[in-house]
Amino acid sequence: MKITGIEITQHRLDYDPPFHASWDTKPRTSFDATVVRVHTDAGITGVGSGDLMVGFAGHEHLFVGQDPLAIERHYRVLENIQFHYGRCWPLDLALWDLAGKIAGQPVYKLLGGLSDRVRAYASSGTLRDPAALAEAAEGYLAQGFRALKIRFHRGDWRKDIRALEAVRARVGDRLELMVDCNQGWRMPWDTYPAWSLKDALPVARELERLGVYWMEEPLHRADREGMRRLREMTSVRIAGGEMTRELYEFRDLIADGCLDVLQPDAALVGGITGLRRIAAMAQAANLVFTPHTWTNGMGVTANAHLVCGLTEGVFLEYPFDPPEWDVDRRDYMMAEPLRVDADGWIVMSDAPGLGYAPDEKRLAATRVG
Repeated sequence: MKITGIEITQHRLDYDPPFHASWDTKPRTSFDATVVRVHTDAGITGVGSGDLMVGFAGHEHLFVGQDPLAIERHYRVLENIQFHYGRCWPLDLALWDLAGKIAGQPVYKLLGGLSDRVRAYASSGTLRDPAALAEAAEGYLAQGFRALKIRFHRGDWRKDIRALEAVRARVGDRLELMVDCNQGWRMPWDTYPAWSLKDALPVARELERLGVYWMEEPLHRADREGMRRLREMTSVRIAGGEMTRELYEFRDLIADGCLDVLQPDAALVGGITGLRRIAAMAQAANLVFTPHTWTNGMGVTANAHLVCGLTEGVFLEYPFDPPEWDVDRRDYMMAEPLRVDADGWIVMSDAPGLGYAPDEKRLAATRVG
């Protein structure tokens, strides 16, 4: 079997009302998705989605005519492309989808088949006032979730703490709570500085008091010494790495004792092929491996296969903050959105590959370029 072509399409879903993401100072009125398809001479096609595939154009010939199952070979090429251009890891996801379809097996079984499910944590994205956030937390509980990630970005961390206190007072220990400080990176137009260690430490003390499971991205991604020291100074787990580009950076983050929780996203860095290396490193160091998954339902599904195949993942991120961010927006490219069951689990199907199907009618209606 040979690869006969790689098809890349760009899509945009316009929506109103806008989504007010906590980490973005501009309200969002549309959601872009890139869909990658790998075609073969056997008529089998693998599908992936995630980053924009910037810089891939002109490199198709490096894959056409190759064995689709030579995934490690393809990973090396993608790693070289990333060095020179952009992150093209959705192609790796499409290759794994294709491999599963060729083998007639779901990807998580090809990766090791450790479990057929992972518990989802509801990942909120907006900044509600304390009462509204507490009410939303009750709603997440009613839908089966047992963990919730809350965003900090209200301008003063004390306001963030008040919102967190309202949630803890309402739900007690019925919900495991995580906090995302979003200090590791900025949108291109946002130039305000990240916290320093001495900014982050009093926040960490408050999170200790409130029994928070992890503190995500409390410092700039380059402040490895600050992360290491903060990790030593608090009992709250320190999480990060969602936008870390190189696998060797994760090696160094682990070696330097910077993180308790590693959060690379297969749709943004390394693909499934690269991140199974990071999952093994995390296990060897007795750290938590739980991917960031804020792309779309195809990206969340790919990360779920990775976790279920290889790790005892405690939780997996499930972007969900209705009504502004519901599955109808997040998963518009899929024939069926990815849902959790009544007990808050993402359950893997036995369908070959990654188990999803594109919504061809919706993709045709949203195609741009």
